Amino acid sequence: MAFSTTLLYHHLLILVLFILHAPSCPAAGGSWSILLSSIGIYGMHMQLLPNDCVVMYDHTDFGVSNISLPYGKCRSNSTDCSAHSVEYDVVSNTIRPLMVVTNVWCSLGTLMPDSRLVQTGGWVDGYRRVRVYKSCSTCDWKEIPNVLNQQRWYATNHLLPGGRQIIIGGRQAFNLEFYPKMSASENSPRFPFLVQTNDPNVENNLYPFLFLYLDGNLFIFANNPAILFNYSKNQVVKTYPTMPGGQPRNYPSTSSAVLLPLRLKKGTVESVEVLVCGGAPKGTFTNENNGRFDGALDTCGRIKISDPNPQWVMETMPLARVMGDMSLFPKGHVLIINGASAGIAGWELGRNPVLSPVTYRPDNKVGSRFEVENPSTKPRVYHSTTVLLRDGRVLVGGSNPHDKYVFTNELFPIELSLEAFSPSYLDSSSSSLRPMILSPKSKTKMRYGK
Repeated sequence: MAFSTTLLYHHLLILVLFILHAPSCPAAGGSWSILLSSIGIYGMHMQLLPNDCVVMYDHTDFGVSNISLPYGKCRSNSTDCSAHSVEYDVVSNTIRPLMVVTNVWCSLGTLMPDSRLVQTGGWVDGYRRVRVYKSCSTCDWKEIPNVLNQQRWYATNHLLPGGRQIIIGGRQAFNLEFYPKMSASENSPRFPFLVQTNDPNVENNLYPFLFLYLDGNLFIFANNPAILFNYSKNQVVKTYPTMPGGQPRNYPSTSSAVLLPLRLKKGTVESVEVLVCGGAPKGTFTNENNGRFDGALDTCGRIKISDPNPQWVMETMPLARVMGDMSLFPKGHVLIINGASAGIAGWELGRNPVLSPVTYRPDNKVGSRFEVENPSTKPRVYHSTTVLLRDGRVLVGGSNPHDKYVFTNELFPIELSLEAFSPSYLDSSSSSLRPMILSPKSKTKMRYGK
């Protein structure tokens, strides 16, 4: 699971590098390296910060982790003096433990314009909590109690124009709210779309997919339907067709989604497309509780949400995948990584890890867009995640399908290691193709639009 962040910088970077890199795609491959054999926790959540550090965190109620808090610190009312959050320094390849007090399990958050990470919700004592992290050599999490109007567990956050973030959904939370609030009395409007997409037996609309559209409205995908939503007026302004096949795609069926790089024509955005890949078919949760592990979905749905009459285009992946993660490459391609080929998200409910990433090339013809990359040796199933680093590598961590810290005698023991996947565009044979900044010099400050 990775946070939703501002899309402007990311898509601008992708656009610049994509335009500068004109030669054809190199052959599939990529390489793996172990950065650290243990970071002390498993990286359930990871967020890249502007200073080339990555914040990671996991549960606080799973027992003692493998990294201690500094200076003998302990959480109040607890004998656990271990850390459940760390900051990873990409440049020095080192870890610093952080104090997080309340439970951040299946929470979410957003990187704000001033570089603060604002993280919301979680489990039990973290339901209505807001946590703020501003990176420095001695900084720690700051927690603000009882800020959220509703319990937020498996909700999705997105940064909005103007600097606030919207928080949508969560378990049994069929509404939305904003942070920071305009006033202490700001309410949480009801959001009927979450009621309509809720499966009472297994939900399948948790962690809905959110993408900011050009006009300031939000594209929201939950379970299988999708809408364009005016959050200022609390109105649905457009309803999109359901994805063919009618299979559920959100947690716990847990596919992954990405907003594809924006297409420009004469300086104007020509099209806006969303890609949703993988998941678990209907009935999987019930079947697994009866001992049967259904195969994951091997389909992707792609829709041009900017079309007057948008329709889903379905494609078949070379590897079925549930609980996968997706990252945008600087070249404009999409990496699909981690997860399993059978089962569903939940304790002990995944099987057959998918070790090989797949690259999706959106500009190729249908039928020739997927390419399987070299595999890792580390199973990354439930609670794994990835982050695209500034140097082009993909940081890969996490994996824990157990409700406790378990390191031995399990099908998939908790994974504390941190890996880097280096895509083929980082191969030495491609060094002459990569753009270099010759001017201005490194100490010159560059500003947007200059």
